[in-house]
Parts: sequence; C-alpha cells; structure tokens
Amino acid sequence: MNKLTNTLMMLAMFLVVGSMTSCKDSEGTKAEVSNKGEVAAATGVTMGIDVTRSKVMWEGTKPTGAHNGTVNLNGGSVSVKDGKVTGGNFTLDMNSITCLDLEGDSKAGLESHLKGTAEAEKDDHFFNVKKYPTAKFEITKVTGLAGNAEANSLVYGNLTMKDQTKQVSFKANIKTDGKMLKVSAPKFTIDRTQWNVTYGSKSIFDDLKDKFVNDEIGLTIELAAQG
Repeated sequence: MNKLTNTLMMLAMFLVVGSMTSCKDSEGTKAEVSNKGEVAAATGVTMGIDVTRSKVMWEGTKPTGAHNGTVNLNGGSVSVKDGKVTGGNFTLDMNSITCLDLEGDSKAGLESHLKGTAEAEKDDHFFNVKKYPTAKFEITKVTGLAGNAEANSLVYGNLTMKDQTKQVSFKANIKTDGKMLKVSAPKFTIDRTQWNVTYGSKSIFDDLKDKFVNDEIGLTIELAAQG
C-alpha cells in the first residue's frame, strides 16, 4: 500500500469520524426521564414569566431531513430564594406550534398535521391540540452544576403532555439578580413516544421501512421572568 493510498484512507476516516461527531452534537443531550416527581414547594420571591421574551424551540428529524420551530408560553412563574430557584412552572400553548423552515402551503400543512387540526382521522397523530390545548412543566428540584461551560444548573421537573406526566432533567444556565431571572437550556432531547406521540415511530410500528419519524425531539428553552 503506497503512501498516497495511506494518506487518502486516513483522510476518509477523519471525515467520517468528524461527520459522526457533528451529527451527534446536533442531536443534543438526551434528557433523563423518570416517573413523576414531587413538585417543589416554591419559596422566596415569585417572578412572573415574561411570555413575550420566552419560548421553547423544537426540532424533529426523519431519514429525509428535519424541521424546526417554536412553541409559545402562555403563563407561568419562577420562585427564587437567596439567588437560587426553589420552584416554578410554565404552560405551553400547543395551538401556537410553528414551523420555521418551511413557507406557504408546506408550512401550513406541517403545522396543521402537528396540531391535528386538518383531518379528524389524523387529529391524534401528534399533539391533538383540540383535546390537549396546553402542555405543562413543573419544577421538582434544581441543583448546581460545576465545570460546565454552558450550564450552571440541573433542572428537574414534571412535563405533562397529552395527559402523560414524566419527570425530565436537563442542563440550564440560570442567571438572577433578585428582580430579573433568565434561564437558557441548551438543546436536549426527549423520546416523544413516552408522551403518547407515536406517529411514524419505528419503535411502535414495524412496517414503516424508511418512512419513519425519529422518536427523539430536540428542545431548547429560553425563559425570562421578573418580580
């Protein structure tokens, strides 16, 4: 095997490894999911969430591509004592699901499919907003996190969607000055099937071939609250 061949093989291996690493990073950290936890007793100063400056961003993937968008908040609060979050909750307006990477009829079609508002027989494919217009997150505990460049806390809370409640945990960067609070959670993923969102899941249906939608949904959270 000559020197040129060796070099080309090493370059090919480097590109493959680099590509695999990039794909892994783009998926986000998988959230730890467990049974419903006990909601934290909020103490200290309570701050109302500013829904105009808060949002949840989502990303869904399939073999042929990916889509992303946002979901708006329609209320919530966070309690802080001695500079630390002691409890809180927020509600998601599932009717506000928006796709950001499509336009026109394609955008409207995907949004209505996600909401389940287009055809009655498809209303429960994803989030069925007629029956489940909101989702909710309630903090069970927040612990400190050291040695992480993008997060200083671990947030645990009960996520309720489609009448299913599971406790999830994710990394977040929390900043507060006593009057204002900002929470920024870098992308993490949850398995949608644990909340009965099963459309196109190859872990539920075994005859989909390459016509499936990945179970993992990527989420990024941005919250702003003030007292």
